Amino acid sequence: MPLEIFHTDEYKSIIKDHLFNTMAFLLENGVEFSIAAEIRHIGFSPELPSDIISGFGDVVLFVMAGYTFESAHIDDDHFFFEAGFGADGFGSHVTVPILSIKQVSVDDYPLAINISEPAREKAKKTTVNKSMEALLNNPENKKLLKKAKK
Repeated sequence: MPLEIFHTDEYKSIIKDHLFNTMAFLLENGVEFSIAAEIRHIGFSPELPSDIISGFGDVVLFVMAGYTFESAHIDDDHFFFEAGFGADGFGSHVTVPILSIKQVSVDDYPLAINISEPAREKAKKTTVNKSMEALLNNPENKKLLKKAKK
């Protein structure tokens, strides 16, 4: 079977629901667990120092235990928690897109495995484009630009 089927919107919807339901169930029942997620999709607030982030591989294992478990919550698209990193326990709020989670485990037992990729975010408009848009939205500015071109 071709692997492309696991990158379709239909499969992504199925696996996203499975990951969401599995983690919501574990949270509701007080069961500590681990997630393995792709680092390139994860947000940290505040950003982690470069010496910590450079120690991560492409996929990072996060253990939801203790305070990290207590802080964890989930919405339709993201999994959130607070954690300490490095020797000094640098604190950060972590935001993980659900589809970037590759595995959910309890102890050594994998409960959910995901081989799909999260949707790519559309390229954000540059500041220059946004500024030009703002200028052109004002009819007076359009008139000035037309005069300048003459």
